[in-house]
Parts: sequence; C-alpha cells; structure tokens
Amino acid sequence: MPVEEQGAGLNRYRVIPRVLIFIFHQDAVLLIKGAPTKRLWANYYNGIGGHVERGEDILSAARRELLEEAGLAIPQIHLCGTVMVDAEPDSGIGLFVFRGDAPAPEKVHSDEGETEWVPVADLEKYPLVEDLRVLIPKITHMQPEDAPFAARYYYDEGQKLHIVFAPEFDYGAAKS
Repeated sequence: MPVEEQGAGLNRYRVIPRVLIFIFHQDAVLLIKGAPTKRLWANYYNGIGGHVERGEDILSAARRELLEEAGLAIPQIHLCGTVMVDAEPDSGIGLFVFRGDAPAPEKVHSDEGETEWVPVADLEKYPLVEDLRVLIPKITHMQPEDAPFAARYYYDEGQKLHIVFAPEFDYGAAKS
C-alpha cells in the first residue's frame, strides 16, 4: 500500500516505538540502574531497552539494545506483550516488552548505567521505574508459547500512572 494511502497524516495519533527487555537467570532479573547523568530515570532501576531505529524491526531493536546496554547476545528472547503509553494528546509510546533467559549472570557497565542482577523476591527494596513492580511479576514465568498481553498506561491529572491490561481472549470460546 502506498504511503499516502496508509492514513499516517499529521492529524492522526502517532506512536514512538520502544523496546523493553527483561533477562532472567534463576530467580533474578537483569536491570540497569540509570546513570546519575541521565535525563530520565537517573538512579532508578529499569529493564534494558530503548528506541526502535528507522529500518529496524522490534526484535532486531531489542537484540541491539540488549547488546549495547548489557553486552549480551541472547538469541532466544520472546515478545511478552505490548503497551500503549498515552504520553501527549496526539502522540504516545508503543512499548514492546520482551523476556529471555541468560545461561550465566554477567554484569556490564555502559553509558546508560550499571547492570545488576536483582532477586525478583527483593524488588520492593529497589528504586524501580514505576511500572516495573507490575510488569516484572507479570512476565517472570511467561513462556514463548504464551499469548502476549496487551496493556495501556495513562496518567491522570495528578500525574499518577494507571496501568490497564486488556482482558485475555479465550480463543477456544471464539471457535465455538
């Protein structure tokens, strides 16, 4: 379909694609503590991730970010879900959440911050980016064959984050 027929005019809602990757080793998840000099989330723990660059698919972007920020080349990562983040009235973030497993724990420093293996049971002790307390438990035990979740984040007038997951679809009931 030609570009002019895709309905991508300036008066439409626009989405900036980003990837967020969580790598697990046994009962720990690899997080990155944002460098103190970062504009966003300085000194907060987050998953590995970033923007999807022009010409990349989301899986390639996730693998690139994982290599850049954590020095890891893990071939088997899988999509766990998608999140639409309402950031502005006419634009948002399309967040693609991935999960994978590491054969051994490695720690890497990058310009983005310091990676750390955080025990999932101890997450409440860490200063996390606010959505991780919901996302990490949701994906901890997800397998590649599990259907991805869909969610929406939005902020109210007081800048409080709201996380809404779409109801899971029962494919068996739909066939009846």
